[in-house]
Amino acid sequence: MDKYVIRGGNPLVGTIRVSGAKNSALPCMAAAILTEDEVTLENLPQVRDIETERKLLESMGAAVQLENGDARHRTTICCRTLSEPEAKYEIVKTMRASSLVLGPLVARAGMARVAMPGGCAIGGRPIDLHLKGLEKMGARITQEHGYIEARAERLKGAHLVFDRITVTGTEDLLMAAVLAEGETLMENCAREPEVSDLAALLTAMGAKIEGAGTSTIRVAGVERLRGARHRIHPDRIEAGTFLVAGAITGGDLIVTNCDPGHLSAVMEKLRETGARVDVLGPDTIRVRAEKRLYAADVSTEEYPGFPTDMQAQYMALATQAKGVSLVKENIFENRFMHVQELVRMGANIKVDGHTATVRGATQLSAAAVMCSDLRASASLVLAALVADGESILDRVYHMDRGYERIEEKLAGVGAQIQRMGNIFPARPAGQP
Repeated sequence: MDKYVIRGGNPLVGTIRVSGAKNSALPCMAAAILTEDEVTLENLPQVRDIETERKLLESMGAAVQLENGDARHRTTICCRTLSEPEAKYEIVKTMRASSLVLGPLVARAGMARVAMPGGCAIGGRPIDLHLKGLEKMGARITQEHGYIEARAERLKGAHLVFDRITVTGTEDLLMAAVLAEGETLMENCAREPEVSDLAALLTAMGAKIEGAGTSTIRVAGVERLRGARHRIHPDRIEAGTFLVAGAITGGDLIVTNCDPGHLSAVMEKLRETGARVDVLGPDTIRVRAEKRLYAADVSTEEYPGFPTDMQAQYMALATQAKGVSLVKENIFENRFMHVQELVRMGANIKVDGHTATVRGATQLSAAAVMCSDLRASASLVLAALVADGESILDRVYHMDRGYERIEEKLAGVGAQIQRMGNIFPARPAGQP
């Protein structure tokens, strides 16, 4: 099992490039199910979840080509034949986004059989809102033996009001609606950039969508969709992680291939702590920590608020900020699993319900720590970058799910980080 060995103390200086957004790429790959034509996606990150999605699509009969060499961040998907519209548990058990194939399969093939999501380290992500919406659109839903089965000759447009904001629910039902008969009105939708990115692809495929990126989306269903070429937008969480890395290490870091418009909440919070954050252009941000960082409270919210996926990274920063920071988690009920590992490194953190109280600045010391989920892993990497001594991070396969070769990127700007074990390889084109 691979580990990171990180020696802290180096400020990060230089330029670091952001990869494509995993959380955009996954629904966009699922959207290829909606057409018989080829869909080409560019700026795909090379992470484990993308490989899992490829296996899932191929198990259904799709042809998926992942490129290598200079074109390794591009894939072409052709779902002309959907011989088995089923998401098998053996494939999807490691990826929560598997439920995203439910809507497009029912819309295109008239049926879907999808393994029910199991437990998740950071809390439950139930798909009840997906099922409720599909039922309103005329699907018949059954659940047995750990699988959800949905059937409909053709989905019908409906008025869908989400009981609570859900990103995957919005994406799943948006994909179902584009081939439904009539108009679908969706209210209380997620406004995340990933929803807008998916809508941009669907529109290029011939879908009629209004309001993506707002809380109200209207969809006029069409008979069929065509193929398209689409470029996945940059990963705002990876970009935010690098911004925190520059600030926490007292560095001078230029983050490129990002979208500053997606990072307003993160940049403002960093400025509040005393870091200097400058937007240098439409895809470039510079972060510097020229003086001591100071405590600032943060509360996670749906977009455009401070993202839950940045909470763990911000908490690592808070350990180095003078004063008391209150970190409140409002999205997931169990997203403080990184706290006990940060405490092992010397952090002063107390948790009471959904709020963590962080007292800084604290000199962290190197330790052997365990990664529990994707963003918790990122927080431990950040902590190790400023800890005194050499830290060992175990179970870094969590990082591989959402960060493309982050150890190489960080080493390129001065981090003393080394991966021990087999590096997760890119799959050569044409190989299973």
